[in-house]
Amino acid sequence: MKLNVTHRRIRFRAGALSIIMATSAVLLGGGPAQGVEQVTITFSYLWGGNGPEAKAIDAVIADFNKSQSAIHVVGISSPDFQKQLTSMSSSNGSFDISDHFGNNVGSWAAKGILEPLDGYLAENNIVLKDFAPSALEQMRYKGKLYSLPIASHTQELLYNKDLLAAAGIQPPKTMTQLASAIIKLTKRNSKGKITRLGLGIPDAGTLLTTLGQAFGGAWDGKANNTPTPTDPKIIKALDWYTKNVTKRYGASNLSAFKSGLGQYMSAQDPFYTGKIAMVIDGEWQAVNIPKVAPKLNWGVVNIPAYDRKLAGTTQVSTSTLFIPANSKHKKEAATFLAYMMADKPMTDFTMALGNLPSKISLLANPIYKSIPNFQIWLNALKSPNAKSLSSTPYSAQYSADLSIAFDAILRGVSTPKDALNSVAKKATSYNEG
Repeated sequence: MKLNVTHRRIRFRAGALSIIMATSAVLLGGGPAQGVEQVTITFSYLWGGNGPEAKAIDAVIADFNKSQSAIHVVGISSPDFQKQLTSMSSSNGSFDISDHFGNNVGSWAAKGILEPLDGYLAENNIVLKDFAPSALEQMRYKGKLYSLPIASHTQELLYNKDLLAAAGIQPPKTMTQLASAIIKLTKRNSKGKITRLGLGIPDAGTLLTTLGQAFGGAWDGKANNTPTPTDPKIIKALDWYTKNVTKRYGASNLSAFKSGLGQYMSAQDPFYTGKIAMVIDGEWQAVNIPKVAPKLNWGVVNIPAYDRKLAGTTQVSTSTLFIPANSKHKKEAATFLAYMMADKPMTDFTMALGNLPSKISLLANPIYKSIPNFQIWLNALKSPNAKSLSSTPYSAQYSADLSIAFDAILRGVSTPKDALNSVAKKATSYNEG
């Protein structure tokens, strides 16, 4: 949807109308004084205009506009990522606040297209210590804060209760148990064709990077700012996957099996239909499954630990809000951003989407109890082993190079060691900004 919304300022009329409005504003505890301009800001968001995300955002915007009259927010659904970036890179921006994912913060901050938020924190009563540390990791670049997380996401192991019961196994707690469960839950016909897979891959990049962390590996070094794809623990994790899935069942057989699977999160999703017994996936499934596959008998447990010290390992990602550096109304945008970070707007938004709040104080909010099996994802956000991938100027290229390496590993044309050595060589030319 292409909409051109210009920023506008609305000046109060003089005379009796101005007096009435100003008096009303005082009685309501907000609003601009007589003669002060009301500022309209544009919130351009990537969520689709007809989906639950946009409806949730529009509801929050409406509540904000009703709460005061000094600032009027206009929300526009604009899912075109390239259009968003083009606007931010121009001299005249088309919006004042927007959303994206935490892994882009470092790159965009290095380009100078994000407004630093540190100066707006105190005046808008934003307390950073209430946010989950793993959610804030991606928000900073060179010591400055450039974005704030409206929602967080963690990864856990979902399983089909009926299939595990039929196989006579309990939900796995260790990597050894997980490997055994994969074997017992995978089925092949008389011709060797896979008819059910023990552990699926909703997203290869997320699965393999999460496994690397579950084995104690670090994708960006101890300081989370240097690519370390050849960390021995990462190679060990990918060797584990290769041994227990790719080599055991054959890359070509796995590819053929995947080609016949239904669309992710649709009624034909292979986990929903029993073609896949277990998946490592995010908390949004807890909301989608009751809607799309209400008869599915499922459960969720922590990602199996390689050792006790790694119990509770999960990969954290974030949905963030930011102010572009070319915004014409940064102060007002910061006021609205702070409102979005308040308890009720954050709770309303995350409940509507089935996402996690980014503030530790909200994790125990009883409202989330209405979502089945949701608590384990909530608890994971405060785990000492909750980790996010780095957000740096090199992150986009690193991710692209890892994607190529993961594809080679899953197709069986390269060992994890060789594929990740190739990434390490490419990483020497990354511009860290």
